[in-house]
Amino acid sequence: MAKIDVVDLNGKKTGTLELADEVFGAVNEDLLWEAVRHYRAAHRAGTHATKNKKLVSGAGKKLWKQKGTGRARVGSIRSPLWRHGGTVHGPQPRSYDYQFPKKKLLGALRAALAAKFADGKLTVVSSFELTAAKTKAFHKSLIALGVEKTALLVDAGHENRNLELSARNIPGVELMSGNQVHPYHLLRFEAAIFSQAALEKLQDMLKASVSKRHKAEVA
Repeated sequence: MAKIDVVDLNGKKTGTLELADEVFGAVNEDLLWEAVRHYRAAHRAGTHATKNKKLVSGAGKKLWKQKGTGRARVGSIRSPLWRHGGTVHGPQPRSYDYQFPKKKLLGALRAALAAKFADGKLTVVSSFELTAAKTKAFHKSLIALGVEKTALLVDAGHENRNLELSARNIPGVELMSGNQVHPYHLLRFEAAIFSQAALEKLQDMLKASVSKRHKAEVA
């Protein structure tokens, strides 16, 4: 079973945390690709639209009689065959979301955590408790934790107002709770910084999902 150091906001080691092999054991790149593809598809706006024959401007009156003119028959100036006419089978507002099995999502989350740990970009802090909302002071803490570019901060579910105010104006830094973390987030940000409580809670949940799956397979 692997271990990871637990540090304070100054980067000093305060203890260690055991990492479960069921969660941090392997990286499945195919599963990560599927999870990211689903996440991006679900967040597509899907607001593109074209005007059909009913929506384009122009009168609906028949331009000339059906027979006897020697010209091709036509019913409306809004015909798709004419310039400025309607578009046939053009794109319309739609949702690009699709079903993605929960088992695959949890597997991708395990793979994303394992990838971050293998790359040395996973940091665990004992706590994110701050005495005051100071952006400059918290930025110094991130530098002490080895953050060079972007960072994902993951805290436990309880409200931490000082942390929110301190982190929200730092470019490339995003804060979320443990139950909101998606594999896409872990791959998008260079560094992932978890509070010890948040990582323990997430690890227990992922371990339980693996045990439940194994029991179902045996049964």
